[in-house]
Amino acid sequence: MSILGVESVLFGVDDVAEHARFWTDFGLPVESITPTEAVFRLASGSRVIVLAHGDARLPAPDPFAGNGVKETVWGVDTAENLDKIAVSLAGEVAVTRDGDGTVHCVCPDGQPIALRVWDKASVVSHTSPVNTPGSYPRFNQHRIWRQRAIPKTINHVVFFSPDYVGSFEFYERHLGFRYADHSKGVGIFARAGGTFEHHSIFWVNCDLPFAPDQFKFMHIAFGMDDIDEVMLGANIMDAKGWKNTSMNSSGGISRHRISSAIYYYCDIPGKGGEAEYHADTDYLDDNWVPRAWDFRFGSLLWANNAPPIFRGDNIPWDMAFDADRASFAPYRKAKPGKAPIDGPRADLTEDDEHAI
Repeated sequence: MSILGVESVLFGVDDVAEHARFWTDFGLPVESITPTEAVFRLASGSRVIVLAHGDARLPAPDPFAGNGVKETVWGVDTAENLDKIAVSLAGEVAVTRDGDGTVHCVCPDGQPIALRVWDKASVVSHTSPVNTPGSYPRFNQHRIWRQRAIPKTINHVVFFSPDYVGSFEFYERHLGFRYADHSKGVGIFARAGGTFEHHSIFWVNCDLPFAPDQFKFMHIAFGMDDIDEVMLGANIMDAKGWKNTSMNSSGGISRHRISSAIYYYCDIPGKGGEAEYHADTDYLDDNWVPRAWDFRFGSLLWANNAPPIFRGDNIPWDMAFDADRASFAPYRKAKPGKAPIDGPRADLTEDDEHAI
């Protein structure tokens, strides 16, 4: 069975108009905006749906206080596979189904999710070849010049989990997610079976000093064509007055070590988490061998104002292949689950939050 990625996210917010302005400035294509909801649809067909707190379409009870993604909707390739997933989930958690066939449940970590059949659209990207001193494929040719940043896909979502190993294993058992990488003591990156992006979801350890003590939304990442588009988006958001969280902690535009992705973060209004421009990530298939990383080496940034814990000569170059998942053991809070259907705490501080 194949999950194709994030079909929709449902935000619960206290000010729909302010959030609609944020996402419009961010570059999400507008489908509709009213006083009670804002809907944005990306080229892939993924949607960002902004609803006021208390809207009947949001999960109840609210999974956490405040603004943020309250439900993640995963797109499934076929109705037959959606039925199989529903049966699998029902063996462990309570499952409901809407009239249109959408499946809903709450994961053991407190995350509300939904699944529905999704006809995911192909995305066309426009990029320029990259010239170097020794290779110049863009010969007698000017680069593409962009006027605005337009996110094409939802690449991944990130949540705090009180049991991040258990959260991944639940997704693996019932949704067929693949283990991509483990930042030891920090979190697990996992890829939906029908996608190639390095990860579709990342769970962050609630035991970290800066983390809440229960499930909560952290950030959402949008796929961009190249670094030019990320830089343009960053400049536009700065000009419109939106705060860049990582300027204070991880250097503005930079690159993640584990996934290779270029990134730039902005605060979502009302302490609603973060929105990430994301480009040039690693793409994987089932031949990929997962790795376990020392969190400092795995989060190493190309930025001279990264938090001190990520800089210096004492950073251990510690990465090991982890197909046997031996790295999970020190962080496990529950017994390992059933076979998948398909296929000591890190010493971090609040200053390190945005570096992961």
